Order: sequence, then structure tokens, then C-alpha cells
Amino acid sequence: MATPDRASLDKDPAEVAAMFDGVAKRYDITNTVLSFAQDRRWRKATRKALALTRNDVVLDLAAGTAVSTVELATSGATCVAADFSLGMLKAGAERNVPKVAADAMALPFADGSFDAATISFGLRNVHDVPTALAELHRVLKPGGRLVICEFSTPTLRPFRTVYMEYLMKALPAVATKVSSNPAAYVYLAESIRAWPDQFGLGDLIRDAGFTDVRWQNLTGGIAAIHSGIRV
Repeated sequence: MATPDRASLDKDPAEVAAMFDGVAKRYDITNTVLSFAQDRRWRKATRKALALTRNDVVLDLAAGTAVSTVELATSGATCVAADFSLGMLKAGAERNVPKVAADAMALPFADGSFDAATISFGLRNVHDVPTALAELHRVLKPGGRLVICEFSTPTLRPFRTVYMEYLMKALPAVATKVSSNPAAYVYLAESIRAWPDQFGLGDLIRDAGFTDVRWQNLTGGIAAIHSGIRV
């Protein structure tokens, strides 16, 4: 159920944008604390998976405060941060990368604009995931690379049980100490539990027209990096 501080699992775009506006100020530090600093490692793994060159133009969708975009830019590629939360983009205003307000379901870019595209921990928050994947397919050049870093399903059953307990009990409690909007992290926990596992997301990516779809687990499957090629 949506409240003034959090979205519902229906993921109404206006509700989601407002929720992220509300957490923008302390978003980066909260993510680092809640992930036990794994967020930094995951950003580096995403950059490596994209195999960027200096000639590449890259879309970083759902970039938030653009901390992920800055990581991508260390490759020398031209990296564009896009997000539909103006509050998040404003919170990352000091980061020296191009920033564009953009809805994942209707990207404001021409067909074939990018050599590569990525979305980290944002696809899960989109109202219509197949439409967002179709848009990513559209704005990529033929042969363009897609990389998605997203929360996933731990592969070992005992660890999975502990992790789910952390999500629903400990995570909201920790968020109360560090986040500007703890209620948003109840949504975070619920949305992770409702998200497809590694195989399910792989199927969605294939259905969007991508080939050579594969994934690698991060931190025991807490997150996973999926990749595909636009034919």
C-alpha cells in the first residue's frame, strides 16, 4: 500500500518518483550502509561487464545521483546519467557527467543512440518492465551491449533464508538510523522479494529481443549482473 513516504508494488511512476525524491539527500550513504559497502564493488563489476572503450557512448539509466555514472566514466567512455527523479539528479548535481531527466518507459533518445546501456537497481522499480527493456533495445545500436545489475535470489538456501529475514526485519530498522525516509526501505524489501530470480529476468531480457543473454551472481546471488546483445 502506498503512503506519502513510499510507493506500492503497483509502482505508479508518480509515486516512485516522489519516493526517490524523498530519499535523495542521504541515498548514497544509506545504500553503502545497508549493503555493507558492497554497492561499491557492484558498481565496479557493472563497469567491467560493459567492457567499455573510450569511443563508446553509454546510457546509465536510473542513475540516481550519478555515482554509478562516475564509476562508468573512469573507463574513458562518454557516459550519460538518466533518471526520472529530479530530486535524485539534483542531489548529484556536483558530479561532472551529463544528466538527463528521462522515463525508462519512454526514453527521450533517438533509435540507435548508444553503444552500451546499463541500469543498476532501477529496473525493479519500473511500472512496465517489458516496455523499459524494449526502450533500451531501441536506443542501442545494433551490436550494442546491455548490462543490468539488480537484486536477485541468493543461490544457497540457508543464506537465502537469512537474507530474507534481514530484508524484512533488519533492513527497515537500520534504515531508520541512516535514511531520510525509512518507509521507502520497506518498499525496497518488498520489491526485492517480489522480483524474478536470475532465470526469470533472463527470460524477460530475451523476450525483449536481446541475444547472448547470461548472468553472473554477486555476493552469493544477493545481486546479479545480466547482460545481452542488441542484434
